[in-house]
Amino acid sequence: MTAHFHQFPCLSDNYGVLVHDSATGSTAAIDAPEAEAVLRALDETGWTLTDILVTHHHGDHVDGIPALKARFPKLRVVGPAAEATKIGGVDLGVHEGDEVMVGHLGAKVIATPGHTAGHIVYWFEEAGVLFAGDTLFSLGCGRVLETPLETMWDSLLKLSQLPGDAQVYCGHEYTAGNARFALTVEPENAVLRERAAAVEALRADGRPTLPTTMALELAANPFLRCAEPAVQAAAGLPGGDPAAVFAVLRERKNKA
Repeated sequence: MTAHFHQFPCLSDNYGVLVHDSATGSTAAIDAPEAEAVLRALDETGWTLTDILVTHHHGDHVDGIPALKARFPKLRVVGPAAEATKIGGVDLGVHEGDEVMVGHLGAKVIATPGHTAGHIVYWFEEAGVLFAGDTLFSLGCGRVLETPLETMWDSLLKLSQLPGDAQVYCGHEYTAGNARFALTVEPENAVLRERAAAVEALRADGRPTLPTTMALELAANPFLRCAEPAVQAAAGLPGGDPAAVFAVLRERKNKA
């Protein structure tokens, strides 16, 4: 396989990732939180930036674009068509179902509105890698800022259909805080307890908790488990509609 991935920290708690196709030399940055961090990562790898794949319009995901475009004049910026004017500098606006090529590597665009109304994620099916932006976090999900809460639930359901062995890269290192909240929902979940302990050890050692896997999230992330009786009971909605359970949990997490 010609796909290579390099994750690196940005800002206070963001992650950037470089996606590199060794067959063609093409390299994409997933979002651009800050130009300096992306440039350092390029120096470390020896790769040359050809593309930026943007998930949504928030500044902590796009503020590095102008400086990177100035540094790499042929750089192509791909982003959600619905948010292109908010992002600025988008060369290719994409929609649900489109395929974006990074060299020979293909990524399917999946629309996941919720955190923002036009949020998208990138699914590199052949490599088995998902870049989830701020839709799905390990043991959590993004705040729902621009849509009804039920819209985010529908987006998470889409992602839950991906293969269990899918590697999931997220936009932020939020896992430790998410674990603390998740344990208030399912304190007896053995997979969650094991994951929480592993996360605590990783962070104590200064190591990232990402990527995660879809199987692990389905087993331990309460925001993907809203059809489970224990999660419904914790939300005070035994037997309730999973979308309503999600809404209760997301509002509770907002206040945590």
